[in-house]
Amino acid sequence: MIIWLPSYPKSGNTFLRALISSYFLTEDGNYSESALTKINQFPSVYLYRKYGFDTSCDEAFIKNAINVQIKMNTVSGKKLRFLKTHSCLKDINGYKFTDLKNTLGAIYIVRDPRIIIKSYANHYQCSLEESANKLTQLLKLTDDDKENFSKYKRRMLVTHVGTWSMHYQSWKFLKNFDKYLLLKFEDLVNNTEESFIRIIDFISKLCGSKIDLDYVKLEKVIKSTSFRNMQKIEREKGFTESLQAGTKGKKVTFFKYGIKNDLNGIPKHLKKKIENEFENELKELNYI
Repeated sequence: MIIWLPSYPKSGNTFLRALISSYFLTEDGNYSESALTKINQFPSVYLYRKYGFDTSCDEAFIKNAINVQIKMNTVSGKKLRFLKTHSCLKDINGYKFTDLKNTLGAIYIVRDPRIIIKSYANHYQCSLEESANKLTQLLKLTDDDKENFSKYKRRMLVTHVGTWSMHYQSWKFLKNFDKYLLLKFEDLVNNTEESFIRIIDFISKLCGSKIDLDYVKLEKVIKSTSFRNMQKIEREKGFTESLQAGTKGKKVTFFKYGIKNDLNGIPKHLKKKIENEFENELKELNYI
């Protein structure tokens, strides 16, 4: 069954997946990119092709989302499968993104949207103004960087993200069925062990059986997924999910700004724009 790891882009999903993959998908708890890539993106050309579904157009992705999940769950049986997604949990053209039959639960990671502005601008090489505007628009992510994604068989066609608030609110639907865990990126960073214990307890509840936490392994997980270590790995070996800037093929630094709640460098009018647009959610999350 599927446990979703949904987030708005640049909200800390990579850190969450690094922790989960290092703990559940390695023997010793030491981070490896091969383990990280086992947590696939959804939707992706790779998964649709693997399970025999059409990838020729956006409509095919929308129509077959549930069908791909059914096939995946049929093959995997009761085995847990973590999937990353930036998709909003909304029906598109009458088709559902997922349903309760195929979803065991979701671990949703959220980040202060004012801070997302800077990280998003760096990742997609756009201005801070453009980045702030993206959060308030019906965002769609496409496979503009076809060469990079196809190289790792992780190309996306279209991911329907929505606005930041729409995305955050949509996944709360699973809260009605006790299948939802909300994690703030700031808590995951500052209280990693405590946050991971919450993750273990949540998964135990979903599975209906107790998962005993291996503290020795967790210590290795936390150490090997530190920002400094991830920076070192990217410098020496590169990083799969970093994009290319311009036509010269130079990779954009993925692990650049670190994990600080740093609002420095973001113009006051952009901060105000986000605070006005998402006031209710920011208050609910105690960001303002």
